[in-house]
Amino acid sequence: MLKLFLPEEYVKSVFDITPQFLKERGIKGVITDLDNTLVEWDRPNATPQLKEWFQQLEESGIEVTIVSNNHDKRVRLFSEPLGIPFIPKARKPMGVAFRKAMKAMNLKKEEVVVVGDQLLTDVLGGNRTGLKTILVVPVASTDGFWTRFNRKIERRILATLKRKGMLHWEE
Repeated sequence: MLKLFLPEEYVKSVFDITPQFLKERGIKGVITDLDNTLVEWDRPNATPQLKEWFQQLEESGIEVTIVSNNHDKRVRLFSEPLGIPFIPKARKPMGVAFRKAMKAMNLKKEEVVVVGDQLLTDVLGGNRTGLKTILVVPVASTDGFWTRFNRKIERRILATLKRKGMLHWEE
């Protein structure tokens, strides 16, 4: 059960996830969370650095889909100017949105990675769907109400994983 909360990789930022990093792992598609993974939860648009990251992935033939639990307007206003497919109101950790994104990218499970900042939504959902997962450090130190609640639970899960010797990274 605990393994469902354990990401395959842990990085400080999405910018550590380069096309080469992904290709070495056989990844052709990225399903990424939006809020506190790509940008702060209250930032409406992509930063120049993030736009460059998306461009590098695209130029390398790596597809990206944004899968967010946030409402349609928030995700649409962020994604459409970038030309990136998106799925709002995803209901993560349920697997429906992950499978929908995989199907739209026409990729197999072993070719897709889920990138996100939360164990209870992104990592759990990706792992339950049989996808590779990468946990990133949240880009903001503040969260919305439900995310603050989730973070408390996540801290307990991380402590248990650490105590059992299941974590293989430095905090």
